[in-house]
Amino acid sequence: MPLTHRWQHLLRASRLELPALAKLAGPLIAAQMAQVAMVFTDTLMMGRVGAEALAGGALGGSLYNFLFICASGVLAGVANGVAIRHGAGDRDGVRGFTQAGVWLALMLAGGNMLLLALAFWLLPLAGLSPISVSGGLDYLASLIWAMTAALLFVALRGFAAGLGHAGPIMHITLLGALLNLLLNWLFIELGWGLFGIGLATTLVMSGMALTLMLFLRRSRRLAGYDLLGGLSRWPAQAMRALLALGLPIGGTYAVETSLFFVAALAMGYLGDLPLAAHQIAVQAVYVAFMVPVGISYAATIRIGQHFGAGRLQQALITGRLAIGGGALLMLSFAALFWLWPESVVGLFIDLNNPANRELAVLATSLLAIAAWFELFDGSQCIAMGCLRGLGQSRWSFAIGAVGYCLLGIPAALALGFLSPLGAEGIWWGMALGLSLTAVGLIVAFERLLHQQLQPSALGVQATAQRMAA
Repeated sequence: MPLTHRWQHLLRASRLELPALAKLAGPLIAAQMAQVAMVFTDTLMMGRVGAEALAGGALGGSLYNFLFICASGVLAGVANGVAIRHGAGDRDGVRGFTQAGVWLALMLAGGNMLLLALAFWLLPLAGLSPISVSGGLDYLASLIWAMTAALLFVALRGFAAGLGHAGPIMHITLLGALLNLLLNWLFIELGWGLFGIGLATTLVMSGMALTLMLFLRRSRRLAGYDLLGGLSRWPAQAMRALLALGLPIGGTYAVETSLFFVAALAMGYLGDLPLAAHQIAVQAVYVAFMVPVGISYAATIRIGQHFGAGRLQQALITGRLAIGGGALLMLSFAALFWLWPESVVGLFIDLNNPANRELAVLATSLLAIAAWFELFDGSQCIAMGCLRGLGQSRWSFAIGAVGYCLLGIPAALALGFLSPLGAEGIWWGMALGLSLTAVGLIVAFERLLHQQLQPSALGVQATAQRMAA
């Protein structure tokens, strides 16, 4: 094809794909924003209780989130598998994959709750601040019961999103965020402290999971998949396929989360003040991160559908649009953190209170560092989604393990404890790990698809089926 005609073809394909990608990404971003609003609300309420509650909430929340994110990473394979099978027109495969996701969500929830229960014996022995440990355990005492509903919601969300129906997910999550705000306020007014904040999350997540179940049962477009039919039978074949796809995704989430988890523990060893500042900065970054997370989910689903149908060129275009668009959006958050960090910190604590002055200064400096890696943080998230859409989750795990664990964590610890940078050094180390990982993931996505698009490839559809296997 002449070069001019090729560019015209790519431009037309991009114009067709961009609206479809945006239509799916919009509700998913809104749903992610609503979900993070619940965590954001929890942090704001912790700030109302005091700096000690912020530190305790950071510790307990880090433990819960680490386990939840790892498990939800494994369950992210539901959306991937559903999208690929939907693209191939395999309705039975969609149902079996979703049912395997429900089974897996229940098993992962049980294991995570057991591990969180062990924290009540192990945390007091960890050498951390007794105040932080006590607050963290108060928070976990009620938050632990949210795990089952939260993971069931992830599995069922993957089914609906994988079929391209993201709107109901957005509506349910927005209602959940509003209810969480009201319950947080009520329980704080009752004097229940961190226990009440965790209880609000548990009640809301249970309501969200139940609402999504009812919607899927009554929806005319989705009820035909009959998810309850045969659910009592162990889905052996679908479970093997889900684990093959989901375990590397969960491993990727684990190594990425371990970077932030180790950073939180390191801050705890530096003191309550650095830990509280870290909690503020992480929550601000977490809110911004939900934009590329939503785009990543949309890219996974769109690429998976193209991939299942054998449209590899369209999958490549979708990935480039997602990565490029996400990078532009993240630059706006970087500008916010760089130019107005005090305004962001002021959302969490009273800047006019002299007792918060030192905390505000440290949190502001951490946000300034976050501005440097926002672009890379968003890009690596979306690139992971692109690889998952191709069924290549092992690549994202391998690159993430190197970038986060072998480079990011050692750099963060070295700069935090072996240099005068302290808390800021820990964040510079995280920035290094995220940046290198982003570059590796984007290169991997491009190379994998270009290899499959060579003229010598024996049939696009057959190639897609081999890669998915």
